[in-house]
Amino acid sequence: MKNKQETGLDFIVDKLTNSIENVVTGDSFATEVSVLTNSDLKLVTKTNGWVFNWRDELKEPTRDVYKLTIVNNSSIIQGLICLEVKPDHVYLHLIESAPFNRGKKKMYNGVCGNLVAFACKFSFQRGHDGNVSFLSKTVLIDHYEKTLGAFHFGGRIMVIETQTALRLINKYFPNQ
Repeated sequence: MKNKQETGLDFIVDKLTNSIENVVTGDSFATEVSVLTNSDLKLVTKTNGWVFNWRDELKEPTRDVYKLTIVNNSSIIQGLICLEVKPDHVYLHLIESAPFNRGKKKMYNGVCGNLVAFACKFSFQRGHDGNVSFLSKTVLIDHYEKTLGAFHFGGRIMVIETQTALRLINKYFPNQ
């Protein structure tokens, strides 16, 4: 695969919820995160409104791609995340809400927060104390500091450390 220059992530954390929350009714729905499979790829195409080429991410041998779904409704993908285990942390390469969870007419709040909390949980599972980093678009550095509790490490690098990771995990995965 050719090396792509990373431009920085530009996901919006609309709201930190306890799962994902229906925008209209306010009802919460329990979620689960599982590995994205090759058969899922037909659902997450640019033709279907997805921004990123998730097929390319799935081909990267050092990366893991996960999908967020509502419990008992695993056929509808709410969002995706691509992670790489580094020697001392987990690096977040990509994150994306489903097309129907973006913009003014989105169906659910909390998708990106849920996926970032999963990245923190994944980091603990890999022995990295919840430490997660990602490259941010410059204009969103302040947003990630305020919404996620990430800190600006320098340049466009954002880091989520142990205590912040625990807060996010306890919000989204309180019984796990």
